[in-house]
Amino acid sequence: MKRFVQYLFLLKVKYLAKILFRFNIRQNVNAQPHDWRQVNLIIFLNHTSLFEPLLLGVAPNILLKQIAARLMIPAADTTLARPFTGKLLKAVIPGCIPITRKKDASWQVFLDQVASNKLVAILPEGRMKRRNGLDKHGEPMSIKPGVVDILERLSSGKILFVYSGGLHHIQAPGDKLPKLFKEIDVGLELVDIKAYKAGLLTCDSTSFKDSVVNDLQRRLSTCE
Repeated sequence: MKRFVQYLFLLKVKYLAKILFRFNIRQNVNAQPHDWRQVNLIIFLNHTSLFEPLLLGVAPNILLKQIAARLMIPAADTTLARPFTGKLLKAVIPGCIPITRKKDASWQVFLDQVASNKLVAILPEGRMKRRNGLDKHGEPMSIKPGVVDILERLSSGKILFVYSGGLHHIQAPGDKLPKLFKEIDVGLELVDIKAYKAGLLTCDSTSFKDSVVNDLQRRLSTCE
């Protein structure tokens, strides 16, 4: 019953997003229902706003069912502790697991829950891009290696790459309310996990970790 209620809630978010915004899908996925059921990892690129759950507006309903039933996602404990934003994210995104930005046990606690029956989502940059193209500390955006830890624990299924065109024109860090009726650019790509890992492992000149980070950095650059 809880999963069904969560699915209905995600449907409401999806269709509300479709009413309030226009979506420009730059890359489409010609996938069958069974392909969406095999998604075990969602890699979201170009993190610019806490309103990115609006991208559920392009998600097929079968994927929403998988999200309601299986999703787990690492989220900054400071974000989840916010009175409004934290409660909203927990409602929209089931399976939020708090982690800190310190070198402590919270990341390992998250990794210990990664399994083939879960759908893991991650924002591999690890922080939000500001309007000037940098993070809040003024540093260039880059891919953090935590996504490699997740990939090492997955041997089958599919990766869904979500390429965001950015949401600063709707809500940037520091803005309190979103601007409505804007266009949202998004790209979707499905990739087989086993084939993706095998392709990167053939890169003899670099480690698997570096190969993943370099590949995601390249993909991130296509969002801009």
